[in-house]
Amino acid sequence: MSTTGADRDATGVRAGSRWWWGRRRGAVLDVGLALLSALECAVEGAAFADKASLPVPVGVLFGLAVGSVLLVRRRWPIAVVLVSMAVAPAEMGFLMGIVGLYSLAASEVPRRITAVLAGMSTLAVFVVTVLRMRQDVAQVDGGSPDIDPSGWYVPVVSLFMTLGLNAPPLLFGLYIGARRRLMESLRERADSLEQELSLLADRAEQRAQWARQEERTRIAREMHDVVAHRVSLMVVHAAALQAVALKDPQKAVRNAALVGDMGRQALTELREMLGVLREGSGAVVAPVPGRVAPAAVPLAAVGRAAAAAAEAAAGAGAGAGPRLDALEALCEQSRLAGTVVELLVSGAAGAYPPEVERTAYRVVQEALTNVHKHAVGAKVVVRLAHREAEVAMQVENGPCPSDVTTPDVRLPSGGNGLVGMRERVLRLGGVFVSGETDAGGFRVSAVLPTAPRAAGG
Repeated sequence: MSTTGADRDATGVRAGSRWWWGRRRGAVLDVGLALLSALECAVEGAAFADKASLPVPVGVLFGLAVGSVLLVRRRWPIAVVLVSMAVAPAEMGFLMGIVGLYSLAASEVPRRITAVLAGMSTLAVFVVTVLRMRQDVAQVDGGSPDIDPSGWYVPVVSLFMTLGLNAPPLLFGLYIGARRRLMESLRERADSLEQELSLLADRAEQRAQWARQEERTRIAREMHDVVAHRVSLMVVHAAALQAVALKDPQKAVRNAALVGDMGRQALTELREMLGVLREGSGAVVAPVPGRVAPAAVPLAAVGRAAAAAAEAAAGAGAGAGPRLDALEALCEQSRLAGTVVELLVSGAAGAYPPEVERTAYRVVQEALTNVHKHAVGAKVVVRLAHREAEVAMQVENGPCPSDVTTPDVRLPSGGNGLVGMRERVLRLGGVFVSGETDAGGFRVSAVLPTAPRAAGG
């Protein structure tokens, strides 16, 4: 991870570090500057001790101690500036003063404090320079200088010398500090954008996974509806064919023909459904698990791909499949299998969306399939009502007759029929109810709005 401003304290030092250097070359630089400053202050301390009638070793040791303060310029730049101002009257620490001002300006110390300390340092250097120049000018020509030290010469020259010493490090430090803050801000923005990109990629992958799951569920539902009903009728006719093959050959031939027709119809519906899925498969763009979208691909394209996957899962095959006008043929197939089916239609049919008609057809189809599985020989009533803003359907069968002569076909049941019907109806914003009747039969009811809404809409 990149180092950001949050990883540093007010002086610009990396937070959590045992020392105050972020890199080794910074430590080497500070140690070298501290050694130079210590040597300079030691020489200047010896001269100051000689002028003040003090032992020279004391001045040297004092100079070494003062110059070594530069070692902590990154951690405590304020202390370095204060020490340089304190030893300015002794004409010591010029290197320490220059480096201290730069470190103070480049650090994260509040600008108000920086301005105050910079002003105090400049004033101290100016006063020391004026006093030193007046002494030097007064000593020229045996105390009879050509230039009056009380005039403008000494203050002006001292001012220029002070600004020449203090202004460059101060301005350069301000520039370096601003540049450092800008770089840290850019790193923070880069980290934020990287995290946002990762989150968007994760969301796109989740949406694509959801779309794939929806597609699998839809395919399983369609396969169940097509295969379960057709194969159930085929098994019923095959059982009847086995029962009458020797007694009534003509009826056996008719049942065999019906089995063939139903098998062909099942294959036709499967081909239509798979053909539509192949046509819509190009819209489903799923990212490879574990990979983030390449930088060259815009984020909007990732989002559009996931949205296209969701739309493909929800709407693939929207224009294919059976319609309500095929309910009579559906009921006739059950009649041919020996089931008494009565179809009652009320109201005028309208122009319904394909998914509404397909869902209504599948509900009736699955209900009839359950009759063939669990209520052999029972009478079935199919009701279809066309209303102003909705279409309703109900499939109700009576109890199984005790004297039924139809052979036991032993059709397997996976328990997904009612679940699939409920999912279909609720997806379109409808109402689904199923349960046993008081007479011992079973009833399946569903109401679908003519303007369905998408799931989760």
